[in-house]
Amino acid sequence: MKLIETRSAPNPRRVRIFLAEKGISVPCEEVDLMTGVLATQPYATLNPMRRVPMLVLEDGTVIAETVAICRYFEELQPAPPLFGDGPVERALVEMWNRRIEFGLLGAIAHAFRHLNPRMAHLEVPQIAAWGEANKPKALEMLSLLDARLSETRYLAGDNFSIADITAMVAIDFMKPARITIPEGLAHIARWRAEVTARPSATA
Repeated sequence: MKLIETRSAPNPRRVRIFLAEKGISVPCEEVDLMTGVLATQPYATLNPMRRVPMLVLEDGTVIAETVAICRYFEELQPAPPLFGDGPVERALVEMWNRRIEFGLLGAIAHAFRHLNPRMAHLEVPQIAAWGEANKPKALEMLSLLDARLSETRYLAGDNFSIADITAMVAIDFMKPARITIPEGLAHIARWRAEVTARPSATA
């Protein structure tokens, strides 16, 4: 088994944090997505979407997409339950994780990919106006998360989950995307201090 990743990219980091929370060690193979290597053989055969991370199992099965990889390890080792415990908590984790993926991480990624000249060969066509349009979308989602965290310790409730991992990685990704975190988001600041202090945050 091995995890193919680009260490500097946000989605592989989500998987590494998830694995660290589980106490699971997986060998990693580093590839540089910026060079276009994912479009070459054998990587394009492993994952026609040409993205990282990819988990390659012993029998050759390839699991791509961050949440799919994390779900695989959740099934292998249910504790601690990072997708929630019980039907209500699982549904809330799913709801918040999807909101954060699409509303925050997705918006930040669009800003990064469409405004960074180094991404031009990977984002075709690169549309600067679309990158700029996504910046306020990310900030709007941050305000929504701040309101949520005024009511709960973590994003899906009382327990740390994959939703918190996704949000933490997304907010950290704002810096390379050149999106400034607004002042006054006290609840995000409280939550962020707590989650970034976890040992897994440096995975």
